[in-house]
Amino acid sequence: MRHDGRSADQLRPLRIQPGFVRSASGSALIEAGGTRVICTASVDEQVPRWMRDSGRGWVTAEYGMLPASTGERKQRDVSKGRPDGRTVEIQRLIGRALRAAVDLDALGERTVWIDCDVLEADGGTRCASITGGFVALELALRGLVDAGKLDAVPLNGSVAAVSCGVVDGVPLLDLDYPEDSGAEVDMNVVMTGDGGLVEVQATGERTPLSRTSLDALLGLAAAGIDELRAAQQAAVAAAATPA
Repeated sequence: MRHDGRSADQLRPLRIQPGFVRSASGSALIEAGGTRVICTASVDEQVPRWMRDSGRGWVTAEYGMLPASTGERKQRDVSKGRPDGRTVEIQRLIGRALRAAVDLDALGERTVWIDCDVLEADGGTRCASITGGFVALELALRGLVDAGKLDAVPLNGSVAAVSCGVVDGVPLLDLDYPEDSGAEVDMNVVMTGDGGLVEVQATGERTPLSRTSLDALLGLAAAGIDELRAAQQAAVAAAATPA
């Protein structure tokens, strides 16, 4: 039994609220335990210069943590003149993950920006950003179909992400901050809804990661992502249901 009463294979309490930002093309507030992230999708009817006349679209992401998201004030990137290395790494991960689910040819020459702003950070912010970001993305793409700009939603499937790790020798799913900070092995797994691996980030913080532990963690992640996908589907369906 973990410090918060969960079993080893149990996600934190999860809630995805679609349409959280009315001015965005698509949006969702995702809450995973004490972590809360606002994800918004904005559509730009052009692509980066290097993609012009290719006939293909693009999906990219930006990520940031609000100053009070960690309890102690975090300096805004704008005050430093540029994003720090961690921020750049995370937003590139979010962009890569979401592009894995999109048919960029069918999207056409337009860009979908996914902005992920962390309200509160209690571990797993990049994973929550990917999971909630996909909901915002799908809602934005459905909006393009409703507006007659696309014939069909240009998605090849879905994508979600979850953290896992080895704490005191035990493989655990969906680490919160106390678990993450004390983990011997820390891992983030991005998967498609049909079980394909998009990205695995694994670090042996204190001990090397054994093949047995890797297999156990991937099994935990796959089961967790099944639950996350169900929550994503429910959120999109709720957004499509008239109030």
